[in-house]
Amino acid sequence: MSFIILLMSKKQLSYMKFKRFIDISGSLFGLVFLSWLFLLIALILKVLHPDQPIFFKHIRAGYKETHFMMYKFRSMRSDAPTYFERHPEDYQLFVDNDFKFPAGNDPRVTRFGRILRRTSLDELPQLWNVLKGEMSLVGPRPITDPELKFYGDQVPKLLSVRPGMLGLWQALGRSDIAYPERADIDLEYVDNIAFWFDMSIVWKSLKAVFSRKGAF
Repeated sequence: MSFIILLMSKKQLSYMKFKRFIDISGSLFGLVFLSWLFLLIALILKVLHPDQPIFFKHIRAGYKETHFMMYKFRSMRSDAPTYFERHPEDYQLFVDNDFKFPAGNDPRVTRFGRILRRTSLDELPQLWNVLKGEMSLVGPRPITDPELKFYGDQVPKLLSVRPGMLGLWQALGRSDIAYPERADIDLEYVDNIAFWFDMSIVWKSLKAVFSRKGAF
């Protein structure tokens, strides 16, 4: 990890410190300004699925090769955690298709969950992850341990920055882009981390969300 940090320019290291200030300010603003939307989504989820938790929690690989609990609004059925145990053939399909179902045809996702995913509203609780310092507003999208194999010996480099709510992979097409290309894109972000690069990713990500490109 220290070797990777040494490879970063002084300009990049300075920006990474400033980036944390942006993350704290932006996440606090988002949590307050969007509190009404959080409440609305929570109420809808409780009405539609009163016996299910509002939030989905999942462990992801994080900054400096640690792990953290990532939060999302629940978009799956209550039996989703055991779905693959009951349908091993679907799990193989899921793995073979870069840890997603083809064309977003995920049998675990609810009808309202599909709306949340298409609009990326399911990702809003990650503002709390950003505030806690586990994620950044912009960075490589958080991945699971099984996905680390696609990064080979570049895993320390990938995890030398905080994973982000918005990322270059997401901006360029989200689920339309598979491994190993996705790994190359994530590592490209680490190589080019800078303020204006982040701003361009925010702009491209918003365009991707509104166009629903690659959103499943």
